[in-house]
Amino acid sequence: MMDRRVFSTTVVAGLAASLISTRGMAATSAVAKARNVVLVHGLFADGSCWSEVIARLQAAGLNATSVQNPLTTLPEAVDSAERVLARQDGPTVLVGHSFSGMIVTEAGLHPNVSALVYVAARAPDAGEDYTALAKTFPTPPASAGIVFDGDEGRLSEAAFLRDFAGDLPEAKAKVLYAVQEPFHKALLAGKTTQAAWRSKPSFYAVSTEDRTINPDLERFMAKRMGAKTIEVKASHLALISHPLEITNLILEAAGQLA
Repeated sequence: MMDRRVFSTTVVAGLAASLISTRGMAATSAVAKARNVVLVHGLFADGSCWSEVIARLQAAGLNATSVQNPLTTLPEAVDSAERVLARQDGPTVLVGHSFSGMIVTEAGLHPNVSALVYVAARAPDAGEDYTALAKTFPTPPASAGIVFDGDEGRLSEAAFLRDFAGDLPEAKAKVLYAVQEPFHKALLAGKTTQAAWRSKPSFYAVSTEDRTINPDLERFMAKRMGAKTIEVKASHLALISHPLEITNLILEAAGQLA
């Protein structure tokens, strides 16, 4: 007899297959050449987490801006990204890590956005309950390390070092832990109202050693959206431990690589 978890995963897999004919042409759409990149961070981080990638994008001649996500509510987080997108001159690649895939999915319909890049990120459909979707896959270890002080949540140091930044040198991971920005509980209740990946070229970097988002869930979301997908042998922080691979994926989304 099939147990509940296997049944749920099977249902999700079937859903992925049924969506192939109705998803956007994200995998095959030609990308516009872009020189602007807007990057958005997720939970347990701040805008500085993109520093390794930003340096490489700038060296390639691109204009890169990291959004300081307020981590308060989803609408406020989306607004923070849209304000930065509005300042861009011309086609812009919108990049999200982790939770900020929600923001990319919602804000990605902004007219300046030419392509979307998800880095080990959430990629919900319009109106989808991401938490319910995630529960159809095994729970990642980092979830047990979230602690709350009233309405503010953060990762414990042990979980941060082991499950969030597991492939980084401990000294570097501790610096990142020190600048961790707490998130508000209300943020987790938000649902996207639209799915930009249905109409914009999309790219996805799966972290195969991820202990914060289940790698198979990442693969499911990438396949569902028809994204050009790479797999990186990395923790949840591939943008820091493997910045070259992530930068190259962004450059491809920007039409800067042959």
